[in-house]
Amino acid sequence: MAVFESVRNAARLAPRVSYRFALLLTLLIPFLAAGCTSVVQRPAGAATAGPIAPVREAALPLTGRDEDYDPLMNLIGDARFVLLGDATHGTHEFYQERARLTERLIREKGFDAVAIEGDWQDAGRVNRYVRGLSGDASAEQALAGFHDFPGWMWANTDVRDLVEWLRQHNASRPAAERAGFYGLDLYGLVSSADALTATLDRQDPAAGRRARKRYGCFSRYRADIQKYGPEAAAHPARSCESRAVEQLREVQGWVAAELPHADPDRREALFSALQDARVVRNGEAYYRVLARSGVASWNLRDRHMASTLEELANHLSTPGKPARIVVWAHNSHLGDASKTQRAELGELSLGQLVRQRHGEDAVLVGFTTYTGTVTAASVWGERGRLKEVRPALHGSWADLFHKAGIGDSLLLMRGGALAEALAGTRPDRDIGVLYHPQDERRDHYIQARLPEQFDAVVYFDRTRSVERL
Repeated sequence: MAVFESVRNAARLAPRVSYRFALLLTLLIPFLAAGCTSVVQRPAGAATAGPIAPVREAALPLTGRDEDYDPLMNLIGDARFVLLGDATHGTHEFYQERARLTERLIREKGFDAVAIEGDWQDAGRVNRYVRGLSGDASAEQALAGFHDFPGWMWANTDVRDLVEWLRQHNASRPAAERAGFYGLDLYGLVSSADALTATLDRQDPAAGRRARKRYGCFSRYRADIQKYGPEAAAHPARSCESRAVEQLREVQGWVAAELPHADPDRREALFSALQDARVVRNGEAYYRVLARSGVASWNLRDRHMASTLEELANHLSTPGKPARIVVWAHNSHLGDASKTQRAELGELSLGQLVRQRHGEDAVLVGFTTYTGTVTAASVWGERGRLKEVRPALHGSWADLFHKAGIGDSLLLMRGGALAEALAGTRPDRDIGVLYHPQDERRDHYIQARLPEQFDAVVYFDRTRSVERL
């Protein structure tokens, strides 16, 4: 049954048991009561055959040459935000090709940063490395911060190679022109609280003591921050909300006073401290809301990522030169959720918010595959392992592309005849850090209007898993 991947893996990186089961029951009960079959079975075989000719005509083969993505680069034009997705968090081709595109965008179009679906502090260590400001001796060392589950998501050889390329690219450039590497997510509440407190200790010991006292509210949850939400909901006196808000306001005032006089390296440090305070504030709200509503917490998380992207763009912009940023995240985050079945549950997405705010200044690119292997886990916290990706479900988008025989290809959707030929809804597969091949229909498929969800789609007929560090 086409229950969203969010049923099993709502925000892709944290267990959401109450949300999963509530959402699962919400979707299952009506179908069981009506004796219905899976919604992913709606497209008939005949419906698959119709668009094959337009898909074949529009497909642009990927051959490994530099010019493969020229048509996409033309579509991007002067857009400021290019969002590059993935249909799994463990597929080599998705990471490799996103890296190829990212390097071109930085080298040829002057993009200023890569922003990932990762935590602020973990990505911050990489950012210092690529800017030549850290003591790490290699990209692999810089990525060591991504050691918690799912470590392979960012600590893999494809990301390592991109990080090393960024370091080399930046080496000959002045500080103000170096491309950065940033995290958009909010799971790292504890690490951001620790980092901000340490920063304030160095700058102003009294301010550090105030931060330590406020953030001490979280101390009993350091080992498992997920316990905070249920306890804060059951015992409002234990809520840390007001303390997190107070600390953010104090840091905002401090940064505003120092920023006008700061050099580029100092500006970067101030922005990082301010973002740490935002992560704690929004992370606190996220875990507290999560105890009551999975949909609301999903939306809060994607709003945080969208807000962080906006703040980052403002930080990196200079007079007459608005910042341009590449975003790496799962298709479910950077695709337009309003064009998928998720909208029926009230879910929104980072890509939807960016598109609403920036229009054609945002280009959303989805990545998908028909079959192959993937690195994924079966249960939360388990070490990722090699898994076979089943051939795509009959009637799904990937099945259509496979039947069209286009091989590895780029499909441009925005403003072309292909989008019109592919009008309608089909199942689309989402695999997060967990993969359950035996329950694919239920756990990993959603209905989506792919040509509206993305401006372009990169398709691979067969893929292989990432190689973890």
